[in-house]
Amino acid sequence: MKIHTCARRPRGFTLIEMLVATSVAGVLSSIAYPSFQGTIQKSRRADALVALVQAQTAQERWRFNQRSYGSLTQIGMPATTAGGHYTIEVVAADEDGYTLRARATGSQSRDQACRVLQMTVEGVTATSACVVSAPMRRTRPATAMPLSSATRPIS
Repeated sequence: MKIHTCARRPRGFTLIEMLVATSVAGVLSSIAYPSFQGTIQKSRRADALVALVQAQTAQERWRFNQRSYGSLTQIGMPATTAGGHYTIEVVAADEDGYTLRARATGSQSRDQACRVLQMTVEGVTATSACVVSAPMRRTRPATAMPLSSATRPIS
């Protein structure tokens, strides 16, 4: 007579192995998440830049037919960007130039590096800047950091 001994093979994972794997995944994700958010915010800035350039083009079309530059309503531009992460406004507009501003809204307003993008056109010179302001306090005046070092003529 033969006696069969079945050796039980363990199947699956133990509780300790699952806890170790979960904790490793948690540590890795906590390291990667902030840099991922920074990349997302940086890519959303492109949404604002595109909207500012579109508004610049619309302003130049409006000025070709009128004596001065116009408001967002007059030039036919929406008040928010296509992605909805920035609001666009015409800060100043007259015969000689205009200033456009894009302000971060919603989750994009946590972007520490650049909450406000601004484009100023005076005569034949256009300048773009990322206006950096204090996160919570408004006691210091805002400073401007140029997005491009060269000012370029409008053609």
